[in-house]
Amino acid sequence: MNLKSLFEKNKTEFTLTVLLFAVLIVWALSLFQLANQFPSLFEAQAKTFVIGQWVLLSIVILVFFFLRKQSEKLQIKFIEENWSGLLLACIFFSIYFLFVSIFNQPEFDVDDIFFDSDAFLWRRRFATELVRDYYFRPVHPFVLIIIRPLVWLISIFLQGNTVYATFVLTAFAGALCVFLVWYFIKHFVTNRLYTLLIASLFGASTAQLVFSSLIETYIFLAAVALLFIVFLIKDKPLFVLVITGLVAFGITISNFGQTVIAHFFIKRNIKQIIIYGLLVTAFIVPLTLLHNFVYPDSQPYFWNLSSFDGEGHNQFPPTVQRANFLARVMILNSIAAPEPLILQEEIPFRKVWMFRASIKKDPMRLANYETLLQNITAYTWVGFVLLGGFLFLKNIRKQDNRYHITFIIILLFNFALHMRYGKDVFLYSVNWTYALILFLALAWKEFSDTRWFQISLLAFIILLFINNSQLILTMLSTSALHIK
Repeated sequence: MNLKSLFEKNKTEFTLTVLLFAVLIVWALSLFQLANQFPSLFEAQAKTFVIGQWVLLSIVILVFFFLRKQSEKLQIKFIEENWSGLLLACIFFSIYFLFVSIFNQPEFDVDDIFFDSDAFLWRRRFATELVRDYYFRPVHPFVLIIIRPLVWLISIFLQGNTVYATFVLTAFAGALCVFLVWYFIKHFVTNRLYTLLIASLFGASTAQLVFSSLIETYIFLAAVALLFIVFLIKDKPLFVLVITGLVAFGITISNFGQTVIAHFFIKRNIKQIIIYGLLVTAFIVPLTLLHNFVYPDSQPYFWNLSSFDGEGHNQFPPTVQRANFLARVMILNSIAAPEPLILQEEIPFRKVWMFRASIKKDPMRLANYETLLQNITAYTWVGFVLLGGFLFLKNIRKQDNRYHITFIIILLFNFALHMRYGKDVFLYSVNWTYALILFLALAWKEFSDTRWFQISLLAFIILLFINNSQLILTMLSTSALHIK
């Protein structure tokens, strides 16, 4: 459907769609101006590269619109069918790329600055020849043979600059997640505006905004998890699912569990799940051996059980307080940003964290909603969550609940896992944020064509843009204190 026919069919929906894209572009430009206030962080080289990428992105969008108009003649069905989702993903790519180029510069030369992430380690491992995991952990069995070839491929177009290629790949993974959320919702809901609103809500969530801007493994895991679910709804062949499952396992072992959950509750085919598990199991050992052949001594083999002992410092006893704080991080903080914790500890940077486990007898701490803006955003989001829960229960006997149940089990899986594991559990938030958003999007589906709900959702998204920008400002202002 072209823009003219869309306008003629529903002028109000067209106007709201244009408004959404206009607000997104204004938000992106305002974030650029926000970053521009910190010249010590947003150095000239990074700024030039960001501007160059945005100019290139603008050209790509213009070419994309030309191809969309010519898609029927050129038989490019993918562009014609998905143009609004692709455009949305392009805008979010520009936002993520802006901050990934700021928060991953060489000056950030230690880990744990932002939310206990190992951004310095992964920048080294993905972008330089220093591929050894200095924590020597076995939980990423063959991550380098998955990510580094992609970095090298992108670097061909960047004069061999693998650091900026890693920036591009990280931002691309975040934008891909936005597109896949849009694509998933489009499969179940025909309303174009609703699909854009859900994807925008997801793209601006705290988890997505932060971890599409930090070089880590988690945004790649989210992209793989979403790809796996999309492959399931498109009935892709088993070998495609096996490859995707291997990628999930290779990046981080525990995330293979999410593919098993999705496979089991969506397909409900025990024979296929057993074959899937056997095929993945058959390939993980040779791929791990290949990884350590290509990158000798980069990390221990995952079957060396003694090497897991080093993970003990990330394990904590389950308590009622931890359960309470974890639930708040999962349901609230992962979407609407609170006032983060600012910690002055062992590293020469002030830490910006969301949650801090009880370490060395210090009390457990959680970021709180302190300002009026933060409280309004949080309470509004709670209202949307409660509405989704009510609608799910109301319609539980009238609908196919396979996907709802899948997302609930994924949320519970992550809750159980992080009841014991994680100093700042927000670090793992992209592993569950997509499941939370997709569950609610399906629950709200009966209101997808309702104008009052669309306007309410758009208003909340604008509120979320403003609120979550304040977290970025805090990250910038806090880290700038240490950069000359």
